[in-house]
Amino acid sequence: MLAGQVVDNIWATRKADSLIGLKLMVVRLLDGVNDGKLVISVDTIGAGIGERVILCEGSSARKMLGQDSIPVDSVIVGIIDEDCHF
Repeated sequence: MLAGQVVDNIWATRKADSLIGLKLMVVRLLDGVNDGKLVISVDTIGAGIGERVILCEGSSARKMLGQDSIPVDSVIVGIIDEDCHF
C-alpha cells in the first residue's frame, strides 16, 4: 500500500466498458521513494481533492473492485485522518 494526496479528478468520455461508472482521481504519491509521482486511481470511498489517501496497487486493486479482468492498477482504499511519526 502507498500514501498519496488527491490532486484532481479525471473525466474520460471514451474508455473501456469495464471502467464505466468508476470515479477516477489523480493522486500524488507521498511514500518517500516516489514523492511527487502522479498516478490515476479508482476512488471506491468518496475521497475529495486535497485529502490524503491510502492506495492499493496491482492485483490487490482489482480484487477491491471484484473483477480480476478490469484494467485498473491503483485503487483508493482509505482516507488518512492522522499520520503516525515514528
